[in-house]
Amino acid sequence: MAGKTILILGGGIGGQVAANLLRKKIARDHRVILIDRKREYVFSPSLLWLMVGQRKLEQIRRPLESLARKGIEVVQADVTRIDPTGRTVVADDRAFSYDDLIISLGADLAPETIPGLRDTAHLFYEPSGAERLWEAVRGIEGGRVVILIAATPFKCPAAPYEAAMLLADYFRKRGLEKKCDISIYTPEPLPMPVAGPVMGNAVKQMVEERGIAFHPMMKISSVEWSTRELLFENGQRTRYDLLVAVPPHRAPQVTKDSGLAGESGWIPVDPRTLKTRYEGVYAIGDITSIMLPVGKPLPKAGVFAHHQAETVAKNIAAEIAGGNASEAFDGHGYCFLEMGSGRAGFAGGNFYALPAPQIKLRRPGYHWHWGKVLFERWWLKHWF
Repeated sequence: MAGKTILILGGGIGGQVAANLLRKKIARDHRVILIDRKREYVFSPSLLWLMVGQRKLEQIRRPLESLARKGIEVVQADVTRIDPTGRTVVADDRAFSYDDLIISLGADLAPETIPGLRDTAHLFYEPSGAERLWEAVRGIEGGRVVILIAATPFKCPAAPYEAAMLLADYFRKRGLEKKCDISIYTPEPLPMPVAGPVMGNAVKQMVEERGIAFHPMMKISSVEWSTRELLFENGQRTRYDLLVAVPPHRAPQVTKDSGLAGESGWIPVDPRTLKTRYEGVYAIGDITSIMLPVGKPLPKAGVFAHHQAETVAKNIAAEIAGGNASEAFDGHGYCFLEMGSGRAGFAGGNFYALPAPQIKLRRPGYHWHWGKVLFERWWLKHWF
């Protein structure tokens, strides 16, 4: 039997896990090709530490080309066309044919869709933005700091609230807690609304206990950089001295053009198998759209990309070996919530539970912070 070609688009968390597991589980006469436009992978959960000086970029990045020693073919190129009918992908000027395709392209940041946001805000969801934010934070002696969530959905629903608490802790250590006012503005009714009101109110209480003001149901219209003001759709305005933003997220244009998704660009998949409507094509992670029984989509988070990648990789490997593809993604997920002062919370549960997600927040403590530190070290060592 001729060797198969498994093509993986995107070298983030989902792409990394899928490529590594497939390479371990299938014979070397089958090809595993990973395509990503970047040279390096950055461990995104650690960007929160990068923005407050607790990490340096070289500590949390790894070259994608290092995967080649495992037998994974790494191609640095921008995916420009996906043809699920013809089973081909075009990346830059090269065409790739495949037997199985795993799309893990994630979500693109789109600050340009909010007037004034790109020119003014610090975007800690990307490495360069997190580094620039750290430079700005070090120079602050006081003022109004605004954490703005521009739109939903966005990656890692806990991250803006963690960012606010880490900044509050940093200012406290510098003796600036009475000189720096921190506020969160979000279109959400509560933090992490998919997890339910109990979880949302618990996170709200966490931030408010640290003197951080929470402003829900505030949808941004524009940023007036000349006056350092935010204008919201309800007509309200607020000023800022430092603006930290989670920009709108968009699906990559290539998925909108591929026929795999609707106008939104997110790709609908089977909630258990991650199969798309095309044979041999799977989508995992932030690029997907999985609607839950409560009428809200599954959050965009690395933990889901990781477990979905395991499901898809194991099923593809089983089919190649002539077995049954019996793995199923069960909707379980978890996250650490950094609170500063070396403490963190931990939340997890079943997002597929009926009639609504069953999520539990564990008592915060130092052990959860060190759990995230150890997880970071394990992840970067294990997959590279």
